[in-house]
Amino acid sequence: MQNSDAMALSATLLAVAGELTQRIHDGVVARGFEGLRPAHGFAFARLAPDGATVTDLAVHLGVTKQAASQLVDEIVRKGYAERRTHPEDARARLVVLTERGWACTRAAEEAAADAVAGWVDVLGEGEVRSLLDRLARVAPNGPVRPTW
Repeated sequence: MQNSDAMALSATLLAVAGELTQRIHDGVVARGFEGLRPAHGFAFARLAPDGATVTDLAVHLGVTKQAASQLVDEIVRKGYAERRTHPEDARARLVVLTERGWACTRAAEEAAADAVAGWVDVLGEGEVRSLLDRLARVAPNGPVRPTW
């Protein structure tokens, strides 16, 4: 592959990722969840399974513990998450989604489905499934992070 082709592919993938992130965020806002930034969705993805400590969240987002702590303060203040006693470490606090946080996560899933439905309209379902399969083969394992 020529350098120019590699750059074109890179630019296209970044444009698609940015557009998808924005469409999901816009869909969340349209469903009544305000006061959030796209970065919050990346945090919700880490909190969703079983909660996380601020340190876990910092590693997931690729930010300092102080930045993660500020983000947690913000989503707690807005009612999307709460701090609980950690079940395995009395010194740590576990940050978990509240019912409002879970509802917001479901809204993000719906918005993602709406965005991908547009791709199906253009490419067809088989091509979108093939795209998923191919990208999954080259996608790195690990957290999906915002591009700060």
